[in-house]
Amino acid sequence: MMGARPAVLACVTSAWFTAGLGAQQAVAPPTLVQVSLVEAVRRALEVQPAVIQARGDQRTAGANERAAAGAFLPTLSLGGSSNNASSNRYNTATGQIVTVPTNTSYFGALNASLELFDGFQRTATKHAASATADAADAGYINQRAQVTATTHQVFFTALAAQELVRVAAAQLERAKVERQIAVNKFQAGAATRSDTLTATVDVGTARLALLQANANLATSQANLGRQIGVDQQVRAQRDSVFPPFPDTTGLRQEVLDSSPQVRQAFAQLSAARSLVTVARSQYWPTLSASYSSGYTGLGAPWTSTQSYVNNWSLRFTVSWTLFNGFTREADQVSAAVTRDVAEAQAADARRGVNAELTQQLAAVATAYEQIEISDANVAAATEALRVTQERYRLGAGTLLDLLTSQANITQAEVNQVQARFTYLIARAQAEALVGHTL
Repeated sequence: MMGARPAVLACVTSAWFTAGLGAQQAVAPPTLVQVSLVEAVRRALEVQPAVIQARGDQRTAGANERAAAGAFLPTLSLGGSSNNASSNRYNTATGQIVTVPTNTSYFGALNASLELFDGFQRTATKHAASATADAADAGYINQRAQVTATTHQVFFTALAAQELVRVAAAQLERAKVERQIAVNKFQAGAATRSDTLTATVDVGTARLALLQANANLATSQANLGRQIGVDQQVRAQRDSVFPPFPDTTGLRQEVLDSSPQVRQAFAQLSAARSLVTVARSQYWPTLSASYSSGYTGLGAPWTSTQSYVNNWSLRFTVSWTLFNGFTREADQVSAAVTRDVAEAQAADARRGVNAELTQQLAAVATAYEQIEISDANVAAATEALRVTQERYRLGAGTLLDLLTSQANITQAEVNQVQARFTYLIARAQAEALVGHTL
């Protein structure tokens, strides 16, 4: 009777575990869309709102730059009209209404005006528009780099989740083997019933870990799908080449000089300085010229224009605001304050990039070293588990030692996965700061 109990326990446990796996496989997701890292980045750059907004800022800045250049050109307008009115009048001498046939008159005119001098406002506005366009270009590059880094992070998180599912599945297989060893030893009288129960609990714990790993994988694949604009889960394809440690020689000076964040900040500073000149232009007089030429006649222009009368005028206008209630002074102060803030922000952006680069390079170096350490830990934990399994099989070790060794190798494999993808994510963040691939 006692010999049958372990067998029944093993059968019940096996049936419970098999049913659990069957339920897990029954809800397995359908075939997923697979993307490489390059394809994921390309798709993300096409659909992410931040990149689309930055591209729109470029278009807007380009249009404003053309408008600033067009301010140096004359303004032209062409117009025409027709007038059909009654010409009846009252004759005071006779006291009668004189009826005159209705006449239709036609008028056409061409007008041109040009600002000859505006206190250098147009020149300053053109410089500000050009600087704003440069800032928009730098902002677009910066947004591309940020979205690329985010896509790298989401992609590598999905890859890491796939690896952690593999680790959890291996943990479950080891737990099953250990449970079977405990059951066999119990049947042979070399172990206690507590060992079989503890091993069964360990199998259940491993199964729950696998279920959680699959849930994390589904979440990360859904996030990857959202990042690249796909309305379903996306499976990340592993790159066959693991990137080596980057060469950072001369990288700091390059970042301080041409980082997208620094370029954008200093372009905004240049625009703010130009706006100060725009505000100062209000103290200067303005000189403008306008020319108008018009033709009036009673005949329709599509029949004949020989009887049309030409009227033209050429006008020069000088205007100088002597006092406007300190509005000019307020504009001047506002522009100067904006310039001072932009100067502080540009300097701080350069210092911030320098500090962030130090942090990112340290993170990359630490993560790269952690990879080698984690590989050694996995090798050591694997050998320790093999020895502990053999000792327990021969009766020289306890189940607690075996479970501890299993937990150690599982943690070592998790640390190995995390170390590899922490390095890849840290490298991607450093590339976003630099603005190009390292």
